[in-house]
Amino acid sequence: MYKQTCTNLLDLSRVEVNDWLNSFDSVISDCDGVLWVYGKPIAGSVNTMNQLKKLGKSIYFCTNNSTKTRGELLAKGVDLGFHITEDSIISTAHATAAYLQRRHFSKRVYVIGSEGITQELDAVGIDHTSTGPDVMQGNLGEFMSKHLKLEPNIGAVVVGFDEHFSFPKMTKAASYLSDPKCLFIATNTDERFPMPSLVVPGSGSFVAAIKTCAEREPIVIGKPNPAICEFLIKQKRIIPERTLMIGDRANTDVLLGYNCGFQTLLVGTGIHQLSDVQQWQDSTNPEDKKLIPDVYLPKLGDLLPFIMDAMVVENN
Repeated sequence: MYKQTCTNLLDLSRVEVNDWLNSFDSVISDCDGVLWVYGKPIAGSVNTMNQLKKLGKSIYFCTNNSTKTRGELLAKGVDLGFHITEDSIISTAHATAAYLQRRHFSKRVYVIGSEGITQELDAVGIDHTSTGPDVMQGNLGEFMSKHLKLEPNIGAVVVGFDEHFSFPKMTKAASYLSDPKCLFIATNTDERFPMPSLVVPGSGSFVAAIKTCAEREPIVIGKPNPAICEFLIKQKRIIPERTLMIGDRANTDVLLGYNCGFQTLLVGTGIHQLSDVQQWQDSTNPEDKKLIPDVYLPKLGDLLPFIMDAMVVENN
C-alpha cells in the first residue's frame, strides 16, 4: 500500500487512513527525532504510540543510540509516559553484546563508546576496556615512543558514540584491527544528531575515521542492517509485510524498512524532510530510490486523530 510513494497521510480521507492503519499489526519506531528530542517527548508522540498499542498493534522501540542500556531506555520511555516493556526495546548496545555472545567471543573488547556498551557487555560476561578520555600526551613522536601502549588479548574493536573520541583512540583501534582476526564492529553509522543550530557528530563519523585508518569495513549492528530485527522475524513476533517502520532518518530507518520488507513512515521532526525525498525521487541512482518512504507525516502526533476515529469504528 502506497509503496515508496511518500504519500502524505494528511492528504488522504479518514477512510483511506483507516484502511492503511488496518494494513499493519506491528509498529517499530525510531526514538530520537520521532518520539523525543533532547530528552523531551515530541508533541503527540506519547499518546499516538500508546493508542496504537491500545488499538492492538505490537509496539517496539528501535534505536541506534548505543549510550544507554535497554534498562535505561526503558526507564526513560516509561518516565515520558510510553507504555513499553524492556522486551520491546531494540538497542545497538544490547544487540552488540548479543552478537558477540552468539559467537562465543572469549577475548577482550576495545571499546570506543560509552558505558551503555560496557554495561551490556558486562551483562553477558564479556571482558572489555574502560570508557572515558584518552587524551594526546605531548607531540606525535613523544606519544608514539612513550605513551602508546597496546593491550594484549584484544579480539574485537567496538565503535559507538564517544564524546571523548581522540587521536590515541583511533591509533589504538586501527592498530588492533591490523590483525585480520580482530573483529571490527560498529554499533551504527549515523553521521550526526538533529540539532537546530549546530552539528553534533554521530557514531558514523568516528566509524568512518577508523575505517579509513584501518582500511577495513566494519560489521554494522544497527539500522539499516536487517540483522537488528532478525530475531523478531525468526521468532514470528512480527510479519514483515504487516509491520510499519517509523523514522526520521531515511538512510537508517526507511532503509531498514526497505531491507526487511516493512512498510515505512517518515516523519519530519528529525533529519530528513520532504525536500530530501524530492531529490531521491528525481535521482537516477537506484540506491536513492530505496530511501523513499511509503507515507509521510509532519510529526507522529498528526496520526492521533485518525487512530481515535479507528477506535470509534472498531468499538461500533
